[in-house]
Amino acid sequence: MNRRRLALASVLFVVFLSGCLGGGNLSENDLTGDAEYDWTTNETATYNLSAGSRKYTAVIRIENQSSLTINQGSTFRGDQGVEIGSLRFQFLNGTIVNATHPRLDASLKSDKTVINLPERNGTVGFVGPRDGKQFSTPVFVEGSHRVDLPKGTRVGIPLLSEVDPGGYDSTVENDRMRLVWEDQSGGSISIRYYLVRDLYIFGSLLAIAVILGTGGGLYYWRQIRRARAKRREYGLELEDDSGD
Repeated sequence: MNRRRLALASVLFVVFLSGCLGGGNLSENDLTGDAEYDWTTNETATYNLSAGSRKYTAVIRIENQSSLTINQGSTFRGDQGVEIGSLRFQFLNGTIVNATHPRLDASLKSDKTVINLPERNGTVGFVGPRDGKQFSTPVFVEGSHRVDLPKGTRVGIPLLSEVDPGGYDSTVENDRMRLVWEDQSGGSISIRYYLVRDLYIFGSLLAIAVILGTGGGLYYWRQIRRARAKRREYGLELEDDSGD
């Protein structure tokens, strides 16, 4: 019995170790998949969060480097590689190629994803995963950064949202909020947003709670006054000469 447990523990350890040290494969179908990118953006890095999607699109301008290394943070496992898809590269002359180009590819490792670029200057686009009403990414390149939130979402109200770092500019156009940081050279960007309709629901519930609380307070205040009037009527509340 002990040998069986030892063998099982050994197998589990090997599986865990392989997951930590190894990396998954990025399929050619994923890397050559379809995606829409904003190649006209003026920011160094632009992230687009689409409504109803568990993914984001990234457009990052590259200057004098042959590869781009990206990762995502994990509380328990530290840095991890990103399972990207729909890999694209735009040359300075405007030509766009996908992962079928012989010098454009990506490799996924346990702690990072390395994108090999066909030129040292240009713009790379890819699709990455995200989860829930939040988005976070390390700063991979130095310069301005932009995040377009999903349609019908906002930040700016404490408890319901959080943005780090601060010092960003925000605008709203066509019901989409855009956050822009003029200069980022390191660290990470983390955003937690809320749906506008959730704010209306929260405000309605708060208003109802205030109305019910006020109504309940008035009811008990009237009951107390009635009780005091009854006590005075039956002579249960008599003042002495001192006025007590």
